[in-house]
This record gives sequence, C-alpha cells and structure tokens, in this order.
Amino acid sequence: MLQFALAYRTPLDGLTGIREMKLRSYELSEEEWKIAGQLAGVLDIFKQATLFFSAQTPNLSKVIPAMDYIDKHLASGAVNAKYLPSIRASMLLGKQLLNKYYNMTDHSEVYRIAMVLDPKRKLDYFRSAGWEEEWIETARGIIEAEFDRGYTEIWIGSDDDDESPSVSCVYLPQISVELTLFIKS
Repeated sequence: MLQFALAYRTPLDGLTGIREMKLRSYELSEEEWKIAGQLAGVLDIFKQATLFFSAQTPNLSKVIPAMDYIDKHLASGAVNAKYLPSIRASMLLGKQLLNKYYNMTDHSEVYRIAMVLDPKRKLDYFRSAGWEEEWIETARGIIEAEFDRGYTEIWIGSDDDDESPSVSCVYLPQISVELTLFIKS
C-alpha cells in the first residue's frame, strides 16, 4: 500500500488538494512523504520474509536465520544517520519486538534441534552467526538429550529375537555428536 502511495504521489496530492472532495486532512506534507519513502524501504524486508515463508514449504530451520537477517537489518538501520530520527526509533522498537519473539525460541528446543539436524546448517550456523560457545554447547546438549530420551532404546531387528543387543557408537562429525546405538543381531 505504501509503495502504491509513493508511486502515485502526484495524483494523490492532486486528489487530496481538491477542496470540494473534503480530503484535505489526508494530504501529506513534504516531511511526511519523506518519512513514507524511508519507511517503505525499511518495511520491504518484512514483505520479503512474508513472501519467502508463504511461497515455500515452511521449514523450521529457516526461522532463526530469517530472524537473524531481519535483526541485522533493523540494528544497522537504527543507528544509520541517513534515516530520519522517527524511522530510526521505529527500527529500534521493531528490533526490540523481534528480540522478544527471538527469546521465545529459547523456550522451545525444536528450533535448535531443527537447525542442528538441517544438513545445510548444523552447529556451524551458530558459530558463523556469532553465538557464544556456551549457547552452542547447549544446542549440542539438547540434541544429545533428545536422542537419549527418544532413540537410544530403539532396537533394530525383530521383536521375537531374544539375543542381547550389540552396542555400536557412531560419531557424527557434522554435528560433533557421538550416538550410541543398540542393535539386535
């Protein structure tokens, strides 16, 4: 909508300037048009994110990188003097709101599990994104705990096989995790 208004500024100014139409209260000043122009550029990243998640099959492991990308955009814009103070303030408020939602991902282990299990990301994403080593170790611990909780007791073989399982340790270098597998012979 904002892009439309900017593209059709001249006709909109003409329309709001007609006294008989009683639209003068909706007429924008030069300063307001400048704010609209800058705001349209700032909001474009949210449009891109919306289209990205709407056009593809939603993928949980893409949420954190998308939030990181938006966060960097808002953080750099909030201190960029090319923007008007009102735009910088709105970017700072947007960053604070984004951080609120980002912090909520800490309450669900699924995001970190999805990131680590994504073949393109693994733990390397966290390192490249500048996460503290303690946070990365927490993510690794979550994966190991989830595996221990849900998968260590899975037996491969038939149920009528009374032989004791063989134990096999598998090291996954991509995520630096050692898995212990119990396999019935």
